[in-house]
Amino acid sequence: MLPDCLHRLLSTVRGHDRLHFFWAILSLFTFPFPYRFRYWFITQWCNFNLWWLKVTCGLDYRVEGGEHLPNEPGIVMCKHQSTWETMALEQIFVPQSWVLKRELMRIPLFGWALALLDPIPIDRSSHSEAVRQIVQRGKERLNQGRWVVIFPEGTRVAPGERGHYHPAGAFLATRSGAKVIPVAHNAGEFWGRRQFVKRPGTITLRIGPPIDANGKKPKEINHLVEEWIESQMKEISTL
Repeated sequence: MLPDCLHRLLSTVRGHDRLHFFWAILSLFTFPFPYRFRYWFITQWCNFNLWWLKVTCGLDYRVEGGEHLPNEPGIVMCKHQSTWETMALEQIFVPQSWVLKRELMRIPLFGWALALLDPIPIDRSSHSEAVRQIVQRGKERLNQGRWVVIFPEGTRVAPGERGHYHPAGAFLATRSGAKVIPVAHNAGEFWGRRQFVKRPGTITLRIGPPIDANGKKPKEINHLVEEWIESQMKEISTL
C-alpha cells in the first residue's frame, strides 16, 4: 500500500500527469548509475510522449536536413515555439545537454530528474554571468562528447514572431571551435505555448548546414543563425 501522504498527492494528479509523476520518481533511482544509462532511461519519457502525441492527437513529425549533421557533437541553436522541441531534439542529438533557467532545477521531482541529465543551468538575471556559465560548462559538455542545445531566443515565441537572438551560443562556438547547427521547426502551429490542445498534423523540423566558427566573430555567427532560421520559418509555416 502507498503511504497516506503519497496516496493523497496522487489523488490530485490524473492521467498523463500521474504517469509523469511516477516517471520522475523512477528517474531518481538512476542516480547511482553512469551518465549514459541515466540519459537513456530518463529520455524514454520523451520518446513515450512523442509516440503518445501521434496515437492520441494525430501529431507526427518529419526531419529534414539530417545529412547536415556533423560526425562530432556541436552546438545546436534552435527556434523555440513549443514544449514539443524540447522532447524531439532528444531523439536527434544524442546525448545532449541543454541550456535552461536554473529555476527549473528547483521543481520537486521534475527538476531533480532534470539535474541527473547534466543540463547547463543559468542565472538569467545576469546576462554576463549567463554567458560565462554557458561558455565554461558548454566547453566541458562538448569535451565529454555531448551536444549542447541552446534556444537563442531564451523563451517560447508565438508562430510568426521573432524573439531577440542572444549571442551566448555564438560565444561558445568561438571559444570552443565547435560547429553551430541551426534548427528550424513549426511546432508552435500545432502545439502553442501555454496551450493544452494540440492540432493534428505533421510538424516539420529542418536542420541547417553547420556553421564553422573559425575566423568569425560571435556577432557574425549569431546573425547567420538568425537569418537562416527565420528564412526557413517562412518556408515551413502552414499558416
